[in-house]
Amino acid sequence: MWPNGSFNSLTVMTANSFSDAAATWNKRFEGDEFIFGQEPNAYLRSHAALLAPAGRVLCVADGEGRNSVWLAAQGHRVDAFDIAELGVAKARKLAAAAGVTVNYSVADCDGWAWPEAAYDAVVAIFVQFADPAMRERLFANMVRALRPGGLLVLQGYTPRQLEYKTGGPGIESHLYTEATLRSAFAALEIVELSDYEAELTEGRQHHGRSALIGMVARKR
Repeated sequence: MWPNGSFNSLTVMTANSFSDAAATWNKRFEGDEFIFGQEPNAYLRSHAALLAPAGRVLCVADGEGRNSVWLAAQGHRVDAFDIAELGVAKARKLAAAAGVTVNYSVADCDGWAWPEAAYDAVVAIFVQFADPAMRERLFANMVRALRPGGLLVLQGYTPRQLEYKTGGPGIESHLYTEATLRSAFAALEIVELSDYEAELTEGRQHHGRSALIGMVARKR
C-alpha cells in the first residue's frame, strides 16, 4: 500500500518519496514487522457482505497483504499487486500462513496489465501515492476492470488528515474529497459515500484519530 505514510514519530511521506516509490516502500517493508498490521481494513471488513460470494477480486497496491489474504479467507478468488517486491514477499508469506491462495504480482499501477471487465470487485484501500494525473489513470483503470454490476470499495484520507498527522501522504493534492470521488466515478452508481472520522489501529503506521472517506460504488 504505497501511500500509507505517517507523521511525527512515523515516517514522513513527501513528494520526493514518490519519485522512486519502489525503493521507498521496499525500505519501509524491510524486516518482519507488518507495519500496517495483519488484520483487514475496518471499512473493507464492514462492507464485505456486499461483495458477490466467491467473486473474483482485485486488491490494488496491496502492500503486505492484509486485505487480500482476508478476502481470500472469505472464499474470494483474489488477484493483488504492489510496487514493492519486499511487500509482496511478505504478503505471500501471510497467505501461506493463513492457508489461502492469492495471485500476487510485483507491478506499479501504470505497468500492471489491467484486464477489462474481469472483476466482481476492486478494492483500493489508502492508495494515495498518486498525484492527480496518475490518479485519473488509476481510477479509470479500476472502473474498466470491473464487470457490469461489480463493486468498487475504496477508502482514503481527506484533507483534514493533514491536521491529525496519523497517517497518509502529507500532500493535499493526493487526498480525497467527496467532490473528487463523485467526479472521478461519475459513471458508477454510488452505493455509499461517507466522510467521517474514526480511530485507526492498523499497525504502527495508521494509528490514532483520522479523517477518512469511504466509498462503495457499482458499475452499471
